[in-house]
Formats: sequence, structure tokens, C-alpha cells
Amino acid sequence: MPSLKLLLAFDALTCAVMAIVLIAGAPLLETVTGIPQMLSLGAGVLLIPSAFFIGLVAMRFSSLVPAVMLVIAGNGAWVAASLVIVAAGLTAPNSLGVAFILVQAAAVTLLTLLEFSALRSIRPQLS
Repeated sequence: MPSLKLLLAFDALTCAVMAIVLIAGAPLLETVTGIPQMLSLGAGVLLIPSAFFIGLVAMRFSSLVPAVMLVIAGNGAWVAASLVIVAAGLTAPNSLGVAFILVQAAAVTLLTLLEFSALRSIRPQLS
């Protein structure tokens, strides 16, 4: 299993990449997926400080349990928001848009579970 520090660094990187995709690709995403530009732009802008924070935790504070738990909680909130957007019909993406939202939510869920597992495996060593 990858180290917690490596998982957090990967999380920060994917967060930054997704921010770029959502911001730069908002018009194309709307055309292809039916996801409104403003939703993509807002989500992308939200990911910028998130990526910075997760990167900071990865580089300096991966042994600080509250900081890692905040990353995990933030990822959980992202997944929950993604599911609510689809389930509550807050927007009307086409099938590709629904798949886009659900696949990225599944990827974030997997990464979050790996981070939580890595945290649990090192937690006794931190005491």
C-alpha cells in the first residue's frame, strides 16, 4: 500500500488537475456533458485552495492526524455533493454528464478510503 504522504500528494495533484480541467474546459464540458459552465467553474475554483491545502498537508503535516482527517472529510463532502447534484436533480446533465460526475466521485471515494486506511495503519506509530 502506498504511504499516506504519497496518497496525499497524489490527491493534491489530481485535485489541481481537475481544477484546471473544470475551469479551462467548462464551455466544452457543458456542450458535451450538459453540466452547466457555472457549476464546473465554481467547482474548479473551489479545488484550487483545496489542492494547495492537501499539498501542504502532504509535504509538512502528513503525521498530523487532524490535518489528514480534514482532507478526508473534505473529500467526503465532495463525494456527497456530487451525489446530491445527481440524485436531487439540481442540474440536468446528459448521460455522459452523469457518468462524469459519478466516475470522479468514485475515484475520490477510492482515494479517500486509501488515505483513511493508510492513516489507520500509521496512527499507532504517531502516539
